Amino acid sequence: MIDLAVYNVDGQEVDSLSVDEAALGGSVRHALLKQAIVMYHANKRVGTAATKGRSMVAGSGKKVFRQKGTGNARIGNIRTGKRRGGGMIFAKSPRDFGRRMPKKQKRLARNSAILAKLLGDNVVVVDGLSFEQPKTKDFVSVLTNLKIDRSCLVTIGAADVNIVKSARNVPRVAVMPVSELNASAICSYHKMLFTKDALLSVLGGDQAN
Repeated sequence: MIDLAVYNVDGQEVDSLSVDEAALGGSVRHALLKQAIVMYHANKRVGTAATKGRSMVAGSGKKVFRQKGTGNARIGNIRTGKRRGGGMIFAKSPRDFGRRMPKKQKRLARNSAILAKLLGDNVVVVDGLSFEQPKTKDFVSVLTNLKIDRSCLVTIGAADVNIVKSARNVPRVAVMPVSELNASAICSYHKMLFTKDALLSVLGGDQAN
């Protein structure tokens, strides 16, 4: 069991939680975690790079001059990649770099990433997080009270416009609803700040993207 303190926005401990490692898979599956991160990174690639091959450039397909008897080196048509204005040799073409993983594997990878953060003592839990209106100063004050001075992924129970707008100008900080949480996002930040309801939702088996 991992014991976590629950703080309020002023940094005072108001409650505690016990997290069973079994609820997060029991151990960190490093191979699965790497597989998931590679997948998420690959799926961000656009894959639209393209250059023209010899079949795509303008020009005649006729041989420039005869093979023998001219004293020149033998040569084909003007579209060959060895001539200026010809096509590219091994021309690039659009391709799909996308990869897929079953939902259960993505969920296990997400849970392994969270468990790794828990074991590394890089998870902070707050009892609630809300703002009457977007205000970056108030959000920074909360991070300061919770002694978070590194890059941080703030995980909330449901999308909240005021929280998102309050955090968007803070460097190295991102806000994500628990329904969008994934292994790649978790591993991209040093710390994780969970609201209590978001953490309980993860431990209850909420699905991952």
